[in-house]
Amino acid sequence: MDKFVIDTNVAISANGKNTHASPSCQLACIELLENCKKFYVAIDKTGLIMSEYAKHLSHAGQPGVGDMFFKYLHDNQHAANKILTTDITLSNDTCRGFNELPINSLDPSDRKFLATAVAASATIANATDSDWAEQSELLKILNIELKQLCPEHSCK
Repeated sequence: MDKFVIDTNVAISANGKNTHASPSCQLACIELLENCKKFYVAIDKTGLIMSEYAKHLSHAGQPGVGDMFFKYLHDNQHAANKILTTDITLSNDTCRGFNELPINSLDPSDRKFLATAVAASATIANATDSDWAEQSELLKILNIELKQLCPEHSCK
């Protein structure tokens, strides 16, 4: 079964509010999140990803598909058959961010997603963050795939 780390921008884009995502991008995000029970969603045991989701999404699961996805994760985060929780370790080296990562220039706010993807051997799903495309060499070194849901938003 496939494993994905879902960047927050995917859920935000699926909600369709406060986003620059095009309608086709929003639809691609909605389709991925509506099918999240068909693959493993990887999150970190430290709760960094869930904390970031909580800043942008509603625990109530409404009004958008991104909120529904967050509620699903929240309600099932300890169900090993649905959600894959992985250990990641914060590094004292600010050039790495996490022990799972080499020295990198990735946006520090994105490092938790990459460290989780490395620990879980998961694909990163992205909608509107150009940083992932800019870090393609780092992803290649770490053998991490990127599922770019919205190619029109992958570059600055």
